Parts: sequence; structure tokens; C-alpha cells
Amino acid sequence: MRAVQFTRTGGPEVLEVVDVPAPEPRPGQARVRHEATGVNFIDTYHRTGLYPVKLPCIPGGEAAGVVDAVGEGVTAVKVGDRVAYSGGFGAYAQANCVPADRLVKLPDGIDSRTAAAILLKGMTTEAFVRRTYPVKAGETVLVHAAVGGVGQIMTQWLKAIGAEVIATVGSEAKAARARALGADHVILYREQDVAAEVKRITGGKGVPVAYDSVGKDTFEGTLGSLARRGLFVSFGNASGPVPPFPPARLAAGGSLYLTRPTLFDYVATPEELAESAAAVFDMVASGKIRIEVGQTFPLADARQAHEALEGRATVGASLLIP
Repeated sequence: MRAVQFTRTGGPEVLEVVDVPAPEPRPGQARVRHEATGVNFIDTYHRTGLYPVKLPCIPGGEAAGVVDAVGEGVTAVKVGDRVAYSGGFGAYAQANCVPADRLVKLPDGIDSRTAAAILLKGMTTEAFVRRTYPVKAGETVLVHAAVGGVGQIMTQWLKAIGAEVIATVGSEAKAARARALGADHVILYREQDVAAEVKRITGGKGVPVAYDSVGKDTFEGTLGSLARRGLFVSFGNASGPVPPFPPARLAAGGSLYLTRPTLFDYVATPEELAESAAAVFDMVASGKIRIEVGQTFPLADARQAHEALEGRATVGASLLIP
């Protein structure tokens, strides 16, 4: 089968297209023939070495397709089932073997492209807005990169539960998209003082929670945007890692909290996984969330997909099509 791998860490140029034997499922595994693979920022963290991985590595932890083989002892899925998964490695390929209890069956009405575009980002949103900080109707929330892969889903989800959303984006074109998604206020974070704008919008109070996937460039603005005892949810490094800082900064900002959650800790069991995925698919089926696949690339063009993602030239979700 065709796959994309890297044998050394670095820029997008380290990604190479290779032919490798199709994997055979071991006991407890199922093989998924991919129809669409999600491209996510965590893939770039693995590629650059920010998150160390074993080399050589076939990146990618999100894909959807059809089960075409099962290993010994598998009863959760069968050949022919339409499924998706999020987590692990090996999705930048035509097929992958995955633990069967980490597969999610796709309901009618959810096609493979939609599933590959929304599963990881949707479950991330579900976990962060329902469990990391249970957002309540009427609360004002700050969402950075509001038209990115997670951002567009988070903005819609927050509006669906009745929150007021302050969105940050990098351009006027993206500002228009954020408003179309339902954002109540939009800040151009490259041109405006984010903290000052948030304080103006909130009458000086700040927000009880801020979701920041940008990292280094927005760190100070996010800290300055929080209300007393506010929660900083840091879940990405699109502009680079947050620099070291003394914990006393949190005290000085108003006894603030900071968390760096990862999705896996919220879907660690098959039951948690199924519940989170079902919540995501329900939001899509109800029409409360519209998923936008902004870009699709052939599998062989994974390098270009990474260049677009890291260059902040994408809108919504990006997919590789095997």
C-alpha cells in the first residue's frame, strides 16, 4: 500500500511517499481501509520532534473508512462496518490496523469525509467545553483561531449551548467567517490588543475561560483576558510553544488556573470514547454544527498539506484522500 512517512524530524520536506506492505491485524485489532484521513496540528508536532516519536513514523491519528479485516477475538466490529478512529499513528496511509475497541461506528448520515474531518476536533471540543470547563449558557468565552479546525467547531458548539463567544482570527476574511459561525465579537489578534478588547467587551471583568491553540503569540493576551480565578485552556502551539513562566504569574493575574489537556485523557476508556463520539455526531445530525472541509489533498501531497496548515493558510478541516 501507499503511505507517507518520515525517517527524521524536521520541516514538511521530511515527509516522503513510500510503498509498504499492507498491515495484517493482530489479535484485538481491525484493519481499516481508509477513505479519508484528517490532518491535524498534532501531526506537525510529531514531524518536527516537538512530541518525540519512534522513527520511522507514519503519522496521522485520525481517519475513516471501512473495516476489511479483523484479528482474532474481535467482536466489536466486523468486515464491512463503516468506522472512524482518533489516536495513535499510521493514518497517513491507505490502510491501518487499529485496536478494535478504539473504533467508532459511523451512524447513517455521517460519511467518511465528515467523520475524518470532525471526530478528533469534535471530541476535543466536547471534552474541553463540557468537561475541562463546563460552559454554561450566558457565559462569555474567548476562542482563539476561531475558524481553524477545532475553532470553527468550538464556536458553533458554544453558541448552541447559549454562550457568548469572543473569537480571535488573523485576517478580515477570517473575521467574516467567524461571524458567520456565530461569533458575537471578533478580534484581529495580529492588529488589536486582545486583552484590552476582551476587557472592553466584558466591562472590565474578563472571561471565565479561554481556549488557546495558538501558543506563543497569544499567551500574554490570553492571560490578560481572564477574569479572577479564570481558566486558561492551552491545547496547541500553532505559533510555537509557550515560553517558560513563573507560577507566580498566575497569582498576580487573579489566582488563575492553567491546564494543558489532551484528548486521550478524556476518551481513555471505550465507554468515554463512545459517549464523546456520540455527542459529536448528535451535534452534527441536529444541524447545530456544520463541518467545513476547507481543503483536500491527495495522500501523496501530505507535504503541501502541512505547509498550508503551518502557514495558517487553511480554513476549517483539511483532509488527505488516499
